[in-house]
Amino acid sequence: MAYAVRKRGDGKGEMEPDLIWMRPGKAGVGRPATRSRTEITEAAVRVADRDGLAGVSMRNVAAELGTAAGSLYRYVENRDDLLDLMADHVAAEYDLPAPTGDWRADLVTMGLQAREIHRRHPWLAELTLTRPVVGPNGIEVTEHFLAVLAEHPAPDGDKLVALAMLTTVVAATAHSEASPVDALRSTRYLAHVAAQGRHPHLAALDVRPAEGDLFPATLERILCGLLG
Repeated sequence: MAYAVRKRGDGKGEMEPDLIWMRPGKAGVGRPATRSRTEITEAAVRVADRDGLAGVSMRNVAAELGTAAGSLYRYVENRDDLLDLMADHVAAEYDLPAPTGDWRADLVTMGLQAREIHRRHPWLAELTLTRPVVGPNGIEVTEHFLAVLAEHPAPDGDKLVALAMLTTVVAATAHSEASPVDALRSTRYLAHVAAQGRHPHLAALDVRPAEGDLFPATLERILCGLLG
């Protein structure tokens, strides 16, 4: 459990949880609260969807709400709090039905949902890959993943590794999809190197575009490799 030292009113330090969900929803001093963390989070998501993560600042989120930046500090301490809230907020977009008994199919479906969420929110991949955090909605997603594997004989540690790998693969794929120009540049360079004749194995690769969506099958192969 993560904690941080914060100053009390008497100037002395005390240990408080540094995850925002473990702190009160608003500060207990100052003017009466007129907003909520949910409202602020939704505004931050709108800003990120429109302007990317670089556009998410206390000032810009406050402007989205039509208020002053200082008013947000009753609900969040800093931009990091906003980022954590945003990442967990969009995790509520999963549909988590009861397990069907086919764990492979259920987890592939979960991975495909994750890809669609990342596509709707292109900024999410960066947070997933660089500052993973689990909040209330993330807990529900994790619980669903474990429920799907409840009867699977794999050790608990292997199940958690599989969840981490599923999350990482989806985020990395979504990040790559969001950067088609970079992928095209790399492909052109590979073709240039292959044409020079010094890398016969590279030159022998069949790099024709694949037909259909290979992502579901790729996910299943990864999950089967991890869980059997």
